[in-house]
Parts: sequence; structure tokens; C-alpha cells
Amino acid sequence: MFRIWGKMIKDNKLVKDMVVEIEDYTISRTKKVYQALDEICYAFDLAKPIWLETNKEDFIRQSRTRFTRDSFIENVDFDYLDFQVIEEDY
Repeated sequence: MFRIWGKMIKDNKLVKDMVVEIEDYTISRTKKVYQALDEICYAFDLAKPIWLETNKEDFIRQSRTRFTRDSFIENVDFDYLDFQVIEEDY
């Protein structure tokens, strides 16, 4: 199973969080990541963030990244969206 935890943080406090579980082993890890991000953004009523170079590098190294306000085209009412892989079966 592939699980990703999305957390919306404002003023160092958890505003919303959600865990997405993907059990489809036929799709690639990259597609699972994008699918999880889509589901989290839909549940939080957000536009999808832009993957900046720092986001890509952080996610490749740590399986975790933070999407700050700079990653969103629209105005957002939180400090950042934390996006982290919490379980991954190969």
C-alpha cells in the first residue's frame, strides 16, 4: 500500500489533514504521488500547486515537501501544505 499524508498548516497549527491510500500496484510511484496530491487538493478545495525545483529536490531526497504560498497561483489562507509519504510497499 502507498500512503501519503497531506497537512495544511497555519501559524504552526494543523488546520486540516488527510491520508490518501493507493492500493493500485500497476501504476508508477510518480503517478501515485500526483494522484494523491490531486485527491488532497480536491478535499481541501485547493488548486493544484506548482512543483518548484526545491519541491522536486526535497521530495526526491526525503519523500516529503512543503508547498508554500509561492507554489499556488491563487491566494491561500495558510502558511504551507505539507506533503509526505508515510508508507510505501515496493
